[in-house]
Amino acid sequence: MAENPTSKLFPIKSRLQPNSKKPSSSPESKYWKSFKSDQISGLISSIASLDFSPSNPNDLALTSSASISIYDSKSFTLKSTISSFSDLAYSATFRSDGRLLAAGGESGLVQVFDPKTRLPLRHLRGHSRPVRIVKYPAGNDKLHLFSGGDDALLKYWDVAGETQILSFQAHKDYIRSGSPSPVTDELFATGSYDHNVKVWDVRVSNSKSDSCVMEFNHGKPVEDVLFLPSGGLIATAGGNSVKIWDVIGGGRLLHTMDSHNKTVTSLCIGKVEKSGEKRILSVSLDGYMKVFDYAGFRITHSMRFPAPLMSVGFSPLCSSYVIGTSNGNLFIGKRKERAEVDDGLEKLEGDSVVRMEKRVLKLSNYRYFHRGQTEKPSEGDSVIKKRRMVKIAEHDKLLRKFRHKEALVSVLNQKDPRSTVAVMEELIARKKLLKCVSNLDVDELLLLLNFLCRFSTMPRYASFLMGLARKVLQLRTKDIRDSDAFKNPIRNLRQMIDEEIKIQHSLQEIQGIISPLLRIAGR
Repeated sequence: MAENPTSKLFPIKSRLQPNSKKPSSSPESKYWKSFKSDQISGLISSIASLDFSPSNPNDLALTSSASISIYDSKSFTLKSTISSFSDLAYSATFRSDGRLLAAGGESGLVQVFDPKTRLPLRHLRGHSRPVRIVKYPAGNDKLHLFSGGDDALLKYWDVAGETQILSFQAHKDYIRSGSPSPVTDELFATGSYDHNVKVWDVRVSNSKSDSCVMEFNHGKPVEDVLFLPSGGLIATAGGNSVKIWDVIGGGRLLHTMDSHNKTVTSLCIGKVEKSGEKRILSVSLDGYMKVFDYAGFRITHSMRFPAPLMSVGFSPLCSSYVIGTSNGNLFIGKRKERAEVDDGLEKLEGDSVVRMEKRVLKLSNYRYFHRGQTEKPSEGDSVIKKRRMVKIAEHDKLLRKFRHKEALVSVLNQKDPRSTVAVMEELIARKKLLKCVSNLDVDELLLLLNFLCRFSTMPRYASFLMGLARKVLQLRTKDIRDSDAFKNPIRNLRQMIDEEIKIQHSLQEIQGIISPLLRIAGR
């Protein structure tokens, strides 16, 4: 029979088989994947904090062990090291103009440095326990400083005079995180191991509890607090969750992100360069960095690293992100910058750049006929993909020619349950399966019964194949009784079905025992 032009052009697929096609990457996911990975090893201990300078050249301050390392933000080469600590250093942070750098220490001393000379300019004494968090106001205030530590005190300093302006008994447990408001220099948020997050206003009278203008409970020890760029929202990290709070709405919980499997240790703000949209970057002891769109409350990208993650930072120029680990490794992601080429090409010889003219391709050159095939489409281009040749299996060719019985026998010989079930479903749709079963000879029927014995109890196909087995036995009862060749397949099929029934009864008994316990636990 001639091939029907309206028959299927592609291999048939079983409806019982799940779709294994991976979803295409979103534009934002492609943006985060465009960061080229690099790594710096050899630091002594865990990287406690990372902070980019707000001003050019946006140097990176890295706090690890008893020193602060300053790296170039483009090449990530070490520029200088500040080792003025007798013990562990914490929370190195730049002033808004990048000219000063402050950090806390294990002894409770807060020091202010000149990043260029590496000399300590001020020593702020007032904490009796390790100072875990030091922050400058985010605005134009260059004279004051916030600090908090394991003594549960929040202090507000006059840096020039080395004097303490305000001191709050802020929490009942360690203060391990804090964030200044991006819209006013007088507000500061703190997070503590007592599970609470508090917002403080330094304009309110000192040493009184009414200095706390807002308080809310994260539910777990708070590892990091972050004012979002609008100033009206706060993100908190603790346990395996990140929560978004509405400050303007009185501390109302807006959303909880529970995509991490272990404790979330650090947060920072990232930016999608083209759209300008802001994202929360969160890192965790599970080794994952998550990119969270807090406007749409969804995860837009995720990256895995081979170590517990302790800190994260994002460059103000959107050119790189950095992640510190518990074993002293620094992971760097740098944007791939495309060099703009005009009329010619350039190559680097030693330290000089040599200009080369483009080679003109002629018709006699083989590359002339393949030019442009390696070019990547730019944004806005319409891409027409070449249609791929589809390999058609023998049973698909037979189905296209309406040779139904031969197609069934062909796919049974392959012993592939996915293809076999797909062919059987197609024959059912054409109302030809039972007719094919009726016309099978002894050897072909034996092939079908062996297939049913092998795959009838497979969970994905059990419902379909057990129903088919019942129909086969009804249609070919006389042939099966008359031939000894069918005794073993029928006996095996019966044993498998009996075992499957026993298993299902056992599962139902277990379900009956567990269900009341689950209902009680749910109350």
